[in-house]
Amino acid sequence: MTDTHSHAPRVTGLGGVFYVVKDPAATRAWYRDTLGIDGPYGPQLAWAEEPLAHPYSLISHFADDTYIKPGTGSFMINLRVNDCDGMVAGLRAKGVEILGTADEGYGKFAWLLDPDGVKVELWEQVEDALP
Repeated sequence: MTDTHSHAPRVTGLGGVFYVVKDPAATRAWYRDTLGIDGPYGPQLAWAEEPLAHPYSLISHFADDTYIKPGTGSFMINLRVNDCDGMVAGLRAKGVEILGTADEGYGKFAWLLDPDGVKVELWEQVEDALP
């Protein structure tokens, strides 16, 4: 039997993103209908289906809001996806405006705005480009 308390306490992952919006029900519906994210308490992600051997989440800090623009918040939500190109094609088919895409070598990215002006970044991690 393994002693689960033998390791020092540590942060193990992102628990969630919490922010204020004008119409929570409409925002939850947008995440459900546009990105397919749903759960009993609103948009909910489970990493059990993650195929990568070493998936990671990132907390990034910026000196200004250039990367967040044209989002109107002081933060951006980064969502992991398993097929960025396919996700972008599906979103465009739904009439969602994609602000841009990029392939940075360590992953593919796409950007869009949620109905409250929060910038959402979609990220497909590349397995062999681990930090």
